[in-house]
Amino acid sequence: MHLMVFHWTDAIDILVVSLLVYYLLKFIKGTRATQMVIGLFLVFLLIAVADIFNLSGMKWIAKGLKDVWIVAFVIVFQPEIRNALASLGKTRLFFYLYKGDEEKIAENIASACKVLKDKRIGGLIAIERRTGLRNYIETGVKIDAEVDSHLLVSIFSPYSPLHDGAVIIKGDRIIAAACILPLSDNPSLPPEMGTRHRAALGITEETDSICVIVSEETGRVSFAVGGDIKEDLSFDTLKHKILFHLRKEVF
Repeated sequence: MHLMVFHWTDAIDILVVSLLVYYLLKFIKGTRATQMVIGLFLVFLLIAVADIFNLSGMKWIAKGLKDVWIVAFVIVFQPEIRNALASLGKTRLFFYLYKGDEEKIAENIASACKVLKDKRIGGLIAIERRTGLRNYIETGVKIDAEVDSHLLVSIFSPYSPLHDGAVIIKGDRIIAAACILPLSDNPSLPPEMGTRHRAALGITEETDSICVIVSEETGRVSFAVGGDIKEDLSFDTLKHKILFHLRKEVF
């Protein structure tokens, strides 16, 4: 009879696997991936039962289901998987975000939104954090100018050729305007929610960016992060939220 010897490497192995499982569950919690993961787990459970009782027919069916399910999972949840892989580079260990004067950036964005609100001019501003927005920057017009409230207001002016689409900010620079962002396909969103709000939710679902929205119809200012949106914010609350998330560490 052989005795099992527990080495310190086994403890590290258990710890690493536990952390991976924890962050996987944390990542998929509350998303549409939850049901797919449960379904995939049931398929593997079916395979295990078939192996234990040597049920050849069930093993053949289960193996086919496993292959199809894994491929379907990768295809359907490509944005979520991309986002999870991108998050590997979000810690201080691998990535250092260029930090401009966050206070000044937040002040200028909030000031611009106040003017847009008063004039009932729609606006959509996406602020890059650790996940790059290059794919979306390339859909717009490059600007590369310092973040300035007057410039932001002029960009969203109805007479500006760049007023449609989103402005993307990286660090202390306005990188591009008239950018196209992905629309959220969350079925629970109210039907009256406009394109700007859906675009803000879409980009914050796929990346860790933050978004500020000014409604042309109501004049309300909203803030989106992590696929969640807060509406009808005051100038001070908006500035605080922008500043908080610019300084917030991922882990």
